[in-house]
Amino acid sequence: MNKKVAIIASNGGLFDAYKVFNIATAAAATDQEVAIFFTFEGLNLIHKEAHKQLSMPAGKEHFAEGFAKANVPSIPELVAMAQDLGVKFIGCQMTMDVMGLDTKDFVDGVEVGGAVTFLDFAKDADVTLTF
Repeated sequence: MNKKVAIIASNGGLFDAYKVFNIATAAAATDQEVAIFFTFEGLNLIHKEAHKQLSMPAGKEHFAEGFAKANVPSIPELVAMAQDLGVKFIGCQMTMDVMGLDTKDFVDGVEVGGAVTFLDFAKDADVTLTF
């Protein structure tokens, strides 16, 4: 039986995105079942427009050059990689309702669900992480 990795993405910054998608793609690439629950600002990571323009945190601009030199994929590329590897994306229904967002606002393939949807996946996860 494959191991399961459950990730909660509740922060929406560039560094948060790299953490979430790096762990998710690494786990999926090693045949682990992965689900990410995007809530609050974490929804930015899968928003059709926002995920393309996540800003570098103030004072960390020097990392941009390092990312480029190391050929680190962009967030949109990592989103696509995660989806290609079968990572399940769950958008928080409550947060979407509060923010007035709809599935059309997000990358294709996002499942909409609440905490119960995520907990059903996470209840027997081998690893649970929050970013």
